[in-house]
This record gives sequence, structure tokens and C-alpha cells, in this order.
Amino acid sequence: MGKAEIVDILSRHVPQEQSLIEILHDIQLRFRHLPPETLSEVARHCSVPLARVYSVATFYTAFTFTKKGDTVCRICMGTACHVKGAQLIREEAEKMLGIAPGQTTPDGKYSLEVVNCVGACAMAPVVIVNEAYQGKFRPMDLKKLLGRGE
Repeated sequence: MGKAEIVDILSRHVPQEQSLIEILHDIQLRFRHLPPETLSEVARHCSVPLARVYSVATFYTAFTFTKKGDTVCRICMGTACHVKGAQLIREEAEKMLGIAPGQTTPDGKYSLEVVNCVGACAMAPVVIVNEAYQGKFRPMDLKKLLGRGE
């Protein structure tokens, strides 16, 4: 992670507290997490205490301090998805990737997450890969979706 990359991200935002969420979002998009060493730069840029930046970063569950894989696979475990087989999808993903939810593969290519309802119940069961929603999902669909087979 280079200082120039952070400077570039910060230069695209108005230096005010109202920019915090957008800045943190852009940093996370670039680095796949919020590197702690970047937060003091964000605080300086926005003229807010470092504690305020941490407060925002820890309040929203979309932000993470743990680096994610290049591909993040989220399995919805809301009621509709659960009833329609999300647990089987989860088990297959764990077996295929060799990791548990909340972990990233050693090569940094995949992260697996289990999430609560994503509001797409009509498409249940739902798997989200990066930001793409995949509905009516079946365990066998994982091979193609994750590039691990046919």
C-alpha cells in the first residue's frame, strides 16, 4: 500500500466529516479492507479526531479491517434462503474453498461470508459474489461461479 494511493483517494473528496463514509468506501474498494495506517490520514484530511474515523469504520458492518479475497462469496442465510437450502450451499462452499465463513483462502483469492437476509427473498436461495446477486442458487452452481470446475 503506497502513500500516493491514499493521497489520490483523498484528493477526490471534499475535506469534511461528511466525506468519511465515501472515503472509507473508496479505500476499502482499493485495498479490500481498511488498513489501520490509512485512518490517521483520513482523520487529518477531514479535520476530525482519529476516534471519529474509527467510530464510523466500526459502526457500519460493510467496513472491515481484515483483508478480503479478490472474490468475496456471501451466502444469505435469511429465513427464505435457509428454507430453500442455503445450508447445503454453505457446506459445499466450505468444502470447495477449504475455509469457514469469515476466512480467506491462503492464496488470497476467495473470502467466504455468511450474511443475514439480503432482501432478495423472491430469488432464494441467494449467493452474492462480490456485488453480483445470484438467485435460485444450487450447491452445484458453486463450481462455475467460483471458477473451480466446469
